[in-house]
Amino acid sequence: MRLFVALDLPWMLRERLSALAGAGLPGARWVPPENYHMTLRFIGETPGHRAEDIDIALAGLRGRGFSLTMAGVGTFAKGGRSTALWVGVERNPQLDHLQNKIETALQRCGLEPERRRFQPHVTLARLDNVPEGKLVSYVQAHNLFRADPVPVEHFTLFSSQLGKEASVYTAEVEYELG
Repeated sequence: MRLFVALDLPWMLRERLSALAGAGLPGARWVPPENYHMTLRFIGETPGHRAEDIDIALAGLRGRGFSLTMAGVGTFAKGGRSTALWVGVERNPQLDHLQNKIETALQRCGLEPERRRFQPHVTLARLDNVPEGKLVSYVQAHNLFRADPVPVEHFTLFSSQLGKEASVYTAEVEYELG
Protein backbone atom coordinates (compact mmCIF):
# COMPACT_ATOMS: atom_id res chain seq x y z
CA MET A 1 0.00 0.00 0.00
CA ARG A 2 1.12 3.55 -0.75
CA LEU A 3 0.22 5.59 2.34
CA PHE A 4 0.15 9.17 3.56
CA VAL A 5 -1.31 11.07 6.52
CA ALA A 6 -3.33 14.18 5.69
CA LEU A 7 -6.09 16.55 6.62
CA ASP A 8 -9.21 15.93 4.59
CA LEU A 9 -10.94 19.12 3.47
CA PRO A 10 -14.64 19.97 3.69
CA TRP A 11 -16.50 20.13 0.38
CA MET A 12 -17.22 23.83 0.66
CA LEU A 13 -13.50 24.54 0.78
CA ARG A 14 -12.81 22.07 -2.06
CA GLU A 15 -15.33 23.92 -4.22
CA ARG A 16 -13.72 27.25 -3.39
CA LEU A 17 -10.27 25.87 -4.29
CA SER A 18 -11.54 24.31 -7.51
CA ALA A 19 -12.66 27.78 -8.64
CA LEU A 20 -8.92 28.58 -8.93
CA ALA A 21 -8.38 25.76 -11.44
CA GLY A 22 -8.33 25.90 -15.19
CA ALA A 23 -7.35 29.53 -15.68
CA GLY A 24 -5.28 29.49 -18.87
CA LEU A 25 -2.23 27.49 -17.87
CA PRO A 26 -1.23 25.21 -20.75
CA GLY A 27 0.68 22.20 -19.39
CA ALA A 28 -1.08 22.29 -15.99
CA ARG A 29 -2.67 19.00 -14.90
CA TRP A 30 -5.31 20.12 -12.42
CA VAL A 31 -5.91 17.96 -9.36
CA PRO A 32 -9.57 16.84 -9.14
CA PRO A 33 -11.34 18.48 -6.15
CA GLU A 34 -12.02 15.08 -4.57
CA ASN A 35 -8.22 14.67 -4.24
CA TYR A 36 -7.57 17.97 -2.43
CA HIS A 37 -5.94 17.37 0.95
CA MET A 38 -3.19 18.80 3.12
CA THR A 39 -0.42 16.26 3.61
CA LEU A 40 0.96 15.98 7.13
CA ARG A 41 3.37 13.13 6.32
CA PHE A 42 4.00 11.12 3.15
CA ILE A 43 4.82 7.51 4.04
CA GLY A 44 5.06 5.72 0.68
CA GLU A 45 4.96 2.04 -0.22
CA THR A 46 4.20 0.04 2.91
CA PRO A 47 3.74 -3.71 3.49
CA GLY A 48 0.51 -4.76 5.26
CA HIS A 49 2.11 -5.59 8.62
CA ARG A 50 3.84 -2.19 8.70
CA ALA A 51 0.50 -0.48 7.86
CA GLU A 52 -0.97 -2.05 11.00
CA ASP A 53 1.93 -0.67 13.10
CA ILE A 54 1.35 2.76 11.56
CA ASP A 55 -2.37 2.60 12.38
CA ILE A 56 -1.64 1.65 16.00
CA ALA A 57 0.92 4.47 16.34
CA LEU A 58 -1.46 7.08 14.90
CA ALA A 59 -4.44 5.83 16.92
CA GLY A 60 -2.46 6.50 20.10
CA LEU A 61 -2.08 10.21 19.36
CA ARG A 62 -4.13 12.75 21.27
CA GLY A 63 -4.66 16.33 20.27
CA ARG A 64 -7.18 19.13 20.16
CA GLY A 65 -9.13 20.30 17.16
CA PHE A 66 -8.19 23.63 15.64
CA SER A 67 -8.91 25.93 12.70
CA LEU A 68 -7.06 25.99 9.42
CA THR A 69 -6.87 28.93 7.00
CA MET A 70 -5.84 28.70 3.34
CA ALA A 71 -4.16 31.78 1.91
CA GLY A 72 -2.05 32.67 -1.12
CA VAL A 73 -0.77 30.59 -4.01
CA GLY A 74 2.73 29.58 -5.04
CA THR A 75 4.81 27.01 -6.86
CA PHE A 76 7.37 24.35 -6.09
CA ALA A 77 10.33 24.11 -8.42
CA LYS A 78 12.89 21.42 -9.15
CA GLY A 79 15.94 22.01 -11.28
CA GLY A 80 14.82 25.54 -12.13
CA ARG A 81 11.41 24.38 -13.45
CA SER A 82 8.12 24.85 -11.65
CA THR A 83 6.59 21.44 -10.94
CA ALA A 84 3.51 22.14 -8.82
CA LEU A 85 1.03 24.92 -8.13
CA TRP A 86 -0.35 25.12 -4.61
CA VAL A 87 -2.55 27.06 -2.20
CA GLY A 88 -0.80 27.88 1.04
CA VAL A 89 -1.95 26.96 4.53
CA GLU A 90 -1.26 29.44 7.30
CA ARG A 91 0.98 27.94 9.96
CA ASN A 92 -0.32 27.81 13.51
CA PRO A 93 1.01 26.17 16.68
CA GLN A 94 -1.72 23.49 16.74
CA LEU A 95 -0.98 22.40 13.16
CA ASP A 96 2.77 22.27 13.80
CA HIS A 97 2.19 20.35 17.05
CA LEU A 98 -0.01 17.77 15.31
CA GLN A 99 2.48 17.33 12.47
CA ASN A 100 5.36 16.90 14.97
CA LYS A 101 3.39 14.31 16.96
CA ILE A 102 2.65 12.35 13.77
CA GLU A 103 6.30 12.49 12.69
CA THR A 104 7.49 11.29 16.12
CA ALA A 105 4.93 8.45 16.24
CA LEU A 106 5.92 7.24 12.76
CA GLN A 107 9.63 7.30 13.59
CA ARG A 108 8.93 5.33 16.77
CA CYS A 109 7.30 2.59 14.71
CA GLY A 110 10.36 2.35 12.48
CA LEU A 111 9.92 4.83 9.63
CA GLU A 112 12.84 6.94 8.49
CA PRO A 113 12.60 10.64 9.41
CA GLU A 114 10.99 12.89 6.81
CA ARG A 115 13.78 14.69 4.99
CA ARG A 116 11.73 17.55 3.57
CA ARG A 117 10.79 20.53 5.70
CA PHE A 118 7.07 20.65 6.50
CA GLN A 119 5.44 23.22 4.23
CA PRO A 120 1.65 23.04 4.61
CA HIS A 121 -0.16 23.42 1.30
CA VAL A 122 -2.84 21.95 -0.95
CA THR A 123 -1.66 21.01 -4.45
CA LEU A 124 -3.88 22.45 -7.17
CA ALA A 125 -1.96 21.31 -10.26
CA ARG A 126 1.10 19.46 -11.47
CA LEU A 127 3.05 21.57 -13.94
CA ASP A 128 4.71 20.30 -17.10
CA ASN A 129 6.49 23.00 -19.10
CA VAL A 130 3.96 25.73 -18.30
CA PRO A 131 5.18 28.98 -19.90
CA GLU A 132 6.88 30.90 -17.09
CA GLY A 133 5.17 34.19 -17.99
CA LYS A 134 1.71 32.63 -17.78
CA LEU A 135 2.60 31.01 -14.46
CA VAL A 136 3.87 34.30 -13.00
CA SER A 137 0.68 36.05 -14.17
CA TYR A 138 -1.49 33.33 -12.60
CA VAL A 139 0.33 33.54 -9.24
CA GLN A 140 0.13 37.34 -9.24
CA ALA A 141 -3.58 37.25 -10.07
CA HIS A 142 -4.38 34.78 -7.27
CA ASN A 143 -1.82 35.48 -4.53
CA LEU A 144 -4.37 37.37 -2.42
CA PHE A 145 -6.63 34.30 -2.29
CA ARG A 146 -7.90 33.67 1.22
CA ALA A 147 -10.53 31.21 2.43
CA ASP A 148 -12.51 31.35 5.65
CA PRO A 149 -11.02 29.21 8.44
CA VAL A 150 -12.26 25.61 8.56
CA PRO A 151 -12.41 23.42 11.65
CA VAL A 152 -10.02 20.46 11.83
CA GLU A 153 -11.57 17.72 13.94
CA HIS A 154 -9.61 14.69 12.69
CA PHE A 155 -6.68 13.60 10.56
CA THR A 156 -6.71 10.69 8.14
CA LEU A 157 -4.49 7.84 6.95
CA PHE A 158 -4.98 7.60 3.19
CA SER A 159 -3.93 5.01 0.66
CA SER A 160 -3.09 6.09 -2.86
CA GLN A 161 -3.27 4.18 -6.11
CA LEU A 162 -1.63 5.80 -9.09
CA GLY A 163 -4.09 6.16 -11.96
CA LYS A 164 -3.68 7.10 -15.59
CA GLU A 165 -5.39 10.49 -15.25
CA ALA A 166 -5.18 11.06 -11.49
CA SER A 167 -4.35 9.10 -8.37
CA VAL A 168 -7.21 7.53 -6.42
CA TYR A 169 -7.08 8.34 -2.71
CA THR A 170 -8.95 6.22 -0.20
CA ALA A 171 -9.48 7.28 3.43
CA GLU A 172 -8.39 4.17 5.35
CA VAL A 173 -8.71 5.41 8.95
CA GLU A 174 -9.82 8.70 10.55
CA TYR A 175 -8.30 9.71 13.89
CA GLU A 176 -10.44 12.10 15.94
CA LEU A 177 -9.04 15.18 17.63
CA GLY A 178 -10.65 16.26 20.91
